[in-house]
Amino acid sequence: MPTEARVVVVPQQQDQPLEVIDVTLPAPGPHQVVVRQFASGICHSQLHTIHNPRQAPALLGHESTGEVLEVGESVTDLTPGDTVMVTWVPKDQAQARRQGGITRLELPDGRTATSINVFTWATHTIADEMYVVKVPDDIDRETDSIIGCAVITGAGAVLHTANVQSGDSVAIIGVGGVGLSAVAAAAHLGANPVIAVDLDDEKLDFAKSFGATHGVNAAEVDPVVAIRALTTISEQFDILRQPVAGVDYAFDCIGHSATMRQISEVIRGGEFGQRKGGTAVLVGVPQTPIELDSRQMFMGERSYVCSLGGSCTPGEDLPRFIDWHRQGILDLDSLVTQRYSIDDIGRAVEDLENGRIAGRSILVFD
Repeated sequence: MPTEARVVVVPQQQDQPLEVIDVTLPAPGPHQVVVRQFASGICHSQLHTIHNPRQAPALLGHESTGEVLEVGESVTDLTPGDTVMVTWVPKDQAQARRQGGITRLELPDGRTATSINVFTWATHTIADEMYVVKVPDDIDRETDSIIGCAVITGAGAVLHTANVQSGDSVAIIGVGGVGLSAVAAAAHLGANPVIAVDLDDEKLDFAKSFGATHGVNAAEVDPVVAIRALTTISEQFDILRQPVAGVDYAFDCIGHSATMRQISEVIRGGEFGQRKGGTAVLVGVPQTPIELDSRQMFMGERSYVCSLGGSCTPGEDLPRFIDWHRQGILDLDSLVTQRYSIDDIGRAVEDLENGRIAGRSILVFD
């Protein structure tokens, strides 16, 4: 049956304010699920959609908590009344191999708004079952809403993409919601040191409460020089017979051209004849191409890899990170620093753009 909803829409024309529109969601198709939402994360990557050209009005948001209202006839593992999380990564391999499709929502004025997978900036959403994961009923309905993007992206990059081990050295550039999740995961896995890099001392102090051992303010010092100074091993030498310096893993949780280069420069070179060099991991969504020093990468046998959604399998990882929250490994209560209503979405986006969010902000629905 149709469901009434309020949905945030980005107009097709750029530089226009976000709209909050009353819509009627259709009855679910065979593989679709209708969800009444409790809360949704406000992800920095959504700013790219807002500011980049588009062919149609856009629907935003890709992490939430909610309750299933209705399911399509082919949905077998979800039923009305289930508590769920909505995410943007297919929940398991079987679902990922089913093509699915772009979400399209007819608006009352005749326009069609689209999303490449899900939309969660809405009181209710309709999504393909591949993006909807059943979770325990007693989750934290508000703070757990950020697990489906911020946490899987940051913590997943450390846990899965890099496979950080106890004793590995780590640097994390950008300690917003994604970066703080990466910091917490690295600390939990026993990395040492865990070096947080940002442009604000308050954010760096905040990162230390999540497990960072050092903070580097890139507005005051060259982060490459600072990190290499913190990690020099005088008894190990590279091919040029220089002491090895740099971290085992560096994570860029921003995706700017400068930070994408910096992670390649702060990873250590290989110890000649003993072991390979470090690994740079791009986590933030890149908006520009970059040039790397290929000779430096080659001579140090360094690696550069990308992490999409933390290389996570949400069907397995969402329950894992819920448990981390319950155990205090991942302090989501502190990570969620601001809450907004759907009618305040314009202010929420403005606060995000202007650096006024210390951790992660969320929309909370009545």
